[in-house]
Amino acid sequence: MAERLSAEARKSALKGLTGWTEVAGREAIARTFVFRDFNEAFGFMCRTALVAEKNDHHPEWRNVYKTVEVVLATHDAGGVTALDVDLAKAMNAIAAQLGVA
Repeated sequence: MAERLSAEARKSALKGLTGWTEVAGREAIARTFVFRDFNEAFGFMCRTALVAEKNDHHPEWRNVYKTVEVVLATHDAGGVTALDVDLAKAMNAIAAQLGVA
């Protein structure tokens, strides 16, 4: 099982994760991605799903048209772990390839 990050480690990790913030009242991180259209948003989700499945670590997410809202937390650990940080980095990289900063 992945080890939960301390509050200090979580804040430190967030400094390197553009666009990600802590979720109020919960040990989780979140980001909203806005793409040009639904097709691009769905493509992002498909590419992310492949990474998530490979790492056996899946996001909580919601898609409405061109917007994808993501929350990451490791449920077994009760908070944010390195798995969440790694998935957030991968999601940022995928979004950057699609032209979303």
